[in-house]
Amino acid sequence: QVQLVESGGGSALPGGSLRLSCAASGLTLDYYAFGWFRQAPGQMREGVSCIGSDGSTYNADSVKGRFTISRDNAKNTVYLQMNSLKPEDTADYYCATDGTPYCTSFSYNRAYDMDYWGRGTPVTVSS
Repeated sequence: QVQLVESGGGSALPGGSLRLSCAASGLTLDYYAFGWFRQAPGQMREGVSCIGSDGSTYNADSVKGRFTISRDNAKNTVYLQMNSLKPEDTADYYCATDGTPYCTSFSYNRAYDMDYWGRGTPVTVSS
């Protein structure tokens, strides 16, 4: 059974940092692209960052220069380092994969193409 479990969410001040983790089980991480989506109240779920099986990355314009996605295949874990946090980053963050090596679906914000989702971890940025 494939499971994705997010952790690391919480509260931060504007300008602060958080690191999210996505631990995968039931599959070998190496072959797949993994990405992060987020959803704020009243908003559509949007793609944030993605990392391909080859290590290539994609970031939404709203987080470029602030968020960094990485992966540790040996630990079957994907990370999202979030720096320079803004109140607009407040949302539930979800880890997902569409079962391909590439970030194409993430870059086009096709959440409906994802095969597996975590349950989410909340992030709140406020002063």
